Amino acid sequence: MKRRDLIKLGMLAGGSAILSSSGLSSAAGYINRDLEIRNTKLKKSPADTQKPKFSNGSGEGDMPFSPLILNPFIDPLPIPQPLQQTDPRTWGGPAVNPSEHQIWVKPKEFYRIKLEVAPHSFSSSRVLFSDGTEMAKLPDSTIYGFNGTFPGPMIHATYGRPAIVRFENHLGNNPYGLDLGDFGRPVFLTHLHNGHSAPESDGNPFHRHHSYEPGEVCDNLYLNWPPDGDPREKQSFLWYHDHTHENTSTNVYKGMVGLYTLYDPDFDCGDETKGLRLPGFEYDIPMALYDCRLDDGVTPHNGLDQDGLPHPENLGKLFFGHYPNHGFVGDIFTVNGKAYPYLEVKRRKYRLRFLDCSIARWYELMLMTGTTRLEPGMDGQWQLDNAQQAMRFTLIAGDGGLRATPLDRNIIALAPAKRREVVVDFSRYMDGSPTQKGDVVYLCNILTMDEGRKPDGREGEIVPMVKIIIGDDPDVPDLSMVPPVLRELPPLPPQSYLNGLRHRRFELERDGDTWTINDEPFDPTISLADVPKNSEEVWIIENGGGGWVHPMHLHQEEHRVIRRDDNPPFPEDQVKEDVIALGEGEEVRVYRKFRTFTGRYVAHCHNLAHEDHAMMFGWTIVP
Repeated sequence: MKRRDLIKLGMLAGGSAILSSSGLSSAAGYINRDLEIRNTKLKKSPADTQKPKFSNGSGEGDMPFSPLILNPFIDPLPIPQPLQQTDPRTWGGPAVNPSEHQIWVKPKEFYRIKLEVAPHSFSSSRVLFSDGTEMAKLPDSTIYGFNGTFPGPMIHATYGRPAIVRFENHLGNNPYGLDLGDFGRPVFLTHLHNGHSAPESDGNPFHRHHSYEPGEVCDNLYLNWPPDGDPREKQSFLWYHDHTHENTSTNVYKGMVGLYTLYDPDFDCGDETKGLRLPGFEYDIPMALYDCRLDDGVTPHNGLDQDGLPHPENLGKLFFGHYPNHGFVGDIFTVNGKAYPYLEVKRRKYRLRFLDCSIARWYELMLMTGTTRLEPGMDGQWQLDNAQQAMRFTLIAGDGGLRATPLDRNIIALAPAKRREVVVDFSRYMDGSPTQKGDVVYLCNILTMDEGRKPDGREGEIVPMVKIIIGDDPDVPDLSMVPPVLRELPPLPPQSYLNGLRHRRFELERDGDTWTINDEPFDPTISLADVPKNSEEVWIIENGGGGWVHPMHLHQEEHRVIRRDDNPPFPEDQVKEDVIALGEGEEVRVYRKFRTFTGRYVAHCHNLAHEDHAMMFGWTIVP
């Protein structure tokens, strides 16, 4: 019998059989599971699989296997609720200053968000650590959160209603007396990802503040209007996150993530009786996907600014390989800040808005039925046996808003920072048969990614991330629909016109331990492109190879994909986007406009470890 089979049977020294929440006998003896399990699954040599690694300029370090989540699917999925507005006269501190903004319009909405140190519970499950220690509940982790939550508050924005969002740094306070850990900086620079914002509200390193220190405040003006006032340019799902130079990965991982839904009055307005009549109200649910790794208390903390010692006081709390320059992947998957939550749904249609806010992990999502099984040593910890696809997704929107037409899909692929919006009908299965109260469907990730370099592909690992429980019929009939036409896209010019535009090439490469673009690491004093305002250009983004993938994010305005190598864009690409998912050695051509503002912006890889290791460049819109 293989050692892996012994582990599953709980026969190793130091372990005993545990009854999982699914009623299956599984492994408690996972003390030394690292080598054999990873060898069996990934077919690597022992030298490669002693422990997952991170690397940085000062060498390599081990990363722990997280404690086992023994009782998944006992915590409800947190449903983000709209943040309430506040009166700026009650804020204290400096008054909002119109002169700080390139374009000033009178705000109609005012939000106040505090960056706060707070505890966060990823799970209320019993957990088992690698030394055999069992705890009745996973210890809380320390986060730096918008209003002290993860994810942070959801701003329910509307076109035609400009908003001032004041961000205040309270990270110098520690009212709970928490151990702050050894990663993350108590500073912030908030970027509204995909916001059509002036540079001073864009949260990029060219702002007069590279970051805001404890006690400082920043007033970002989000105009909530489309370029040129063109309704075809309207968006639907954004997010905001920290963008501190050289510390974006640590601060985002430590909790600086928030949601921003953007509605179009009388068209895509969240009201199922108006406009497109897409699912709305409580049937419109954002889902932020984030993987993490928790400390085992015995793995040394190696890396930049770390002491090389184990930290038993951090047992069960967030661990970060500091700084991993290739990318950081966790072995526990969370949605809206909870590991393996459940969601009870009515028998009707729902709008689900997926966001990949992980540091480096790519996902492929499916809706499946099956039986959960504990799988120690594997990313995700839990697997779905006898997995069968149960339902399809109807893809209605991407990074930049609604598609022209819906697209039925079995799988939804996500790279870091990308968003996909879908409609799912939970009243019936994909074969047309009706669902029944009490039926269970799992939202699963089917894409294996063992390290930050790139996904390993579909290797048979099916990780159930959310348990979806079919509930009652809705109290009122389902009035929502998915119309055959959604939003007309701005026209993509003909190739003859595109050929006459200015073309710029940006090549993403690696130079030792530093990532570069056009052979240059990021330098805030250099602009690689000075672009005239209201011009149009073709940008060629090339992955220099080396077995890496890069989700490349372009600030300020969305783009349209023209070609992928010599091929037409994927069907999923046929929408406005702000992140280019670049495969190995791939070249992508995009069409861009540069409207409304002037000033300095950036473009960077959204594998945030790559961004922090200089895979970013500055560019400028000039008058």
